[in-house]
Amino acid sequence: MSLVDDFRALHHGRAPGDPLVLPGPWDAASARVFVEAGFPAVATPSAGVAASLGYADGEVPPDEMFAAVTRIVRSVSGAVPVSADIEGGYGLAPKELVERLLETGAVGCNLEDSESAGGALKDPREQAEWLAEVRSVAGGGLFINARVDTFIRGVADPGQAIERARLYVAAGADCVYPIGAPPEALPALRGGISGPINAGARPSRASLRELGELGATRITFGPGLQIRATEALREITAELR
Repeated sequence: MSLVDDFRALHHGRAPGDPLVLPGPWDAASARVFVEAGFPAVATPSAGVAASLGYADGEVPPDEMFAAVTRIVRSVSGAVPVSADIEGGYGLAPKELVERLLETGAVGCNLEDSESAGGALKDPREQAEWLAEVRSVAGGGLFINARVDTFIRGVADPGQAIERARLYVAAGADCVYPIGAPPEALPALRGGISGPINAGARPSRASLRELGELGATRITFGPGLQIRATEALREITAELR
């Protein structure tokens, strides 16, 4: 099987308490650490990569983001699948977006459904149509994780997240990510959404099984691991002082 087939397979047939855990490398060195630790795949966080490049989240020029993803993929030498957080797609047409992403060697991506400037939620039907175009161009060669931003944009009703998620799944998304969903919302989301669900978590092993039992298929940490690493570096430098 290809790496994208391997990655897709990792999302299916999982026991409820055994979610797929995807650490988020922010550079080549961190990617190698995660692979050496035995994780079967990794998923870059846009905020973590931005911090490593000296930008605020959402402000990385697309050329620099794609270059950073390329370095991360190269660093693991095809050992595991890499999924890339490419935010809202940088305004690129689906064909160019897919081509540039696949050129990096990544086999999956996150795509957001709110505007980076101002944070307004996109029209869900227009977003679904755009996702369908991305799927049409990519065929089966790309694993699409469609982010659902309702919770982080102040909409606490799981029903609205479910409505968006259903449209995105119908458009060809392999997985949906209701970012910011509280754990107590996961059973409702699981009951209303077919297919894999991504949940965000703090980088602590204790909560992972619980999130899986509540309905999460896979778990990512956003920039959490990069933040923890930075905190550890601050402690080391404080000792040096």
